[in-house]
Parts: sequence; C-alpha cells; structure tokens
Amino acid sequence: MRRMPFCLAGVLLLASGCGLTSGSPMVDDVSPGSIGQGEPLRGAQLTVTSKSFTENLILGAMMGIAFQAAGAEVLDRTGIQGSIGGREAIRKGDADAMYEYTGTAWITYQGNAEPVTDPRKQWEAVRDADVRNGVTWLPQSRLNNTYALAMNRANYRRYGTKTLSEVAELSRSDPEAVTLCVESEFANRADGLPGMQKAYGMEVPANRITQMDTGIIYTQAAKGSCTYGEVFTTDGRIKSMDLVVMADDKKFFPNYNAAPVINTETFEKWPAIAEVIDPVTAKLDNAVAQELNAKVDVEGEDPHQVALDWMKAEGFVK
Repeated sequence: MRRMPFCLAGVLLLASGCGLTSGSPMVDDVSPGSIGQGEPLRGAQLTVTSKSFTENLILGAMMGIAFQAAGAEVLDRTGIQGSIGGREAIRKGDADAMYEYTGTAWITYQGNAEPVTDPRKQWEAVRDADVRNGVTWLPQSRLNNTYALAMNRANYRRYGTKTLSEVAELSRSDPEAVTLCVESEFANRADGLPGMQKAYGMEVPANRITQMDTGIIYTQAAKGSCTYGEVFTTDGRIKSMDLVVMADDKKFFPNYNAAPVINTETFEKWPAIAEVIDPVTAKLDNAVAQELNAKVDVEGEDPHQVALDWMKAEGFVK
C-alpha cells in the first residue's frame, strides 16, 4: 500500500517515466440492486484504477461494478504498481476514480510528517488539502489498513498481552520474551518500528528484531518463531492463521482508511457518483476486508470475482 512505483514492460503503470496504457472494458452482466436505480451514470465513460495489491484490486473492482450497474461504461485500469501511479492518474484526469487511503495521502502525497489521530479529522484534512490538486474525496470507510503487531494463539495464552503498552511492559520485565519479525520498510520508517518503540517506551534490542518479507512474517508469527510479527490490520491471513492483533492503545499508527477519490472535473460532470458508491463504502470495515482478502490470498480466488460475488451477496447489484 505504501511502496513506491516502478516500471515494468507489459504492466499498467503511471509514474515518472511510465505511461498509463490502455486498459480493458469491464463487462460484468450487472443491473441495479440497492444502488444504481434509474441508472444515473448512463452515458458516462469512466476509467477506474487501483494499486496492485489484493485489497485495492478488490476495491477497484467493486467501484467499477457499481458504476456499471448505474449505467456507466467502465474502463478497467486497475493494478498499477506502487502508490504514486494511481494518484497521478486521478490528478491528471487519465483515470476518474479509485479507492485511496487517507494516511497515504496525508503523509506520502501531501508531505506531512505527523498523522492526525482522529480518523474523521484525518479524512477532512486530506479532503481539504486535495481541493487544489483537482482531487475530490468522498466519505471514508471504517476499513483501516494500518500497521499492527500480532502473535499466535499459543503465545497469546502464555503472555496475555492485548495492547502495545503491554508488549512494551513485557519487553522491560521479560526481555527474552519479546522477539519481532518486521519488514525492512517498517524497521526504518518514522511511523513504523522506531516511532512505535519511542511512543511506547518499548525496549527491544536489535538482535531480537528480524527483518523479512511480508508473507514470511505471517508464517513465522503463526509458528511462534517470533513472538510478534508486523501485520496489516485488514490482511486475510490474520484470520486464517488465527493471529491475535495487539491494540494500538496510544493510537500511534496513522489511520489508513479507504475512501473513494474522484477526479474533480469528472465529479462535477457526474455528481451521482457519490450516491452510487457511498453505500458500498459505508459497508466496508476490517472484518469485511479480512474475509475478502483471504479469499484471494489464502484460497486463491480472483479479486474481481470476489468483489462481484460480494456486491451481489450484499444486494448492491443484481
């Protein structure tokens, strides 16, 4: 979610030195359910984009399916590597809509060092700052894909920690009990491990911290090879591997709530976009995201099909 883009031949990208190439039409056989009644987007030709990780692919598909049900013709340009590509596509008008994360915008795009701890105020700050960039933010979801530490059930029974404050206390009272598995990015970010340790007074020496790839962290935490692993709060592997997430009781980590972002000129032409997508956004939370992400990352299903099945099951489309 927060990685920088790079260029690959044959992949849909937009970044410095990369061009956003042609996508393909979304051709789902859908009609209005609880959204899209009267087809308020009939006549619209909308390009939907997303980042390339599972959750954002699913969200991009949901958006495109919603627009189709409301009568729009939708061009699918989902799957852009990194964060900057999709953002620039929306800003420049090469794409019309995507789901973005408030913390990513506030910190990465808008250059702020300190997050806003209240989720609603974070969204308002991002929304207001992006007016000058030609980007319109619609209401955010409860889905908050932020950092966390998690442990397996056996270690949870052994140590009983429920919050990061309790992890910090354990690191002081029983230093041998606390080992961490983290990504290299998290290990070096101000809003990652260094800041977390400072905020919580956590004392974990470097020789008890192991850096590894994201997927391996979940496996090692599940095995108990490290007491705590860095996770993303909406990852489907949390549920499938029965990991216990530590509460960020001091609200250190930034809020990364997902919200629709729309090219402002597009939104001014098609304001009905809001009434179409808002009910979908309102239904999204971490539990929904974990369930849907697991269908892709654990069960191997296609992200677009997962989105379509959920949209139908919720009655948004038929």
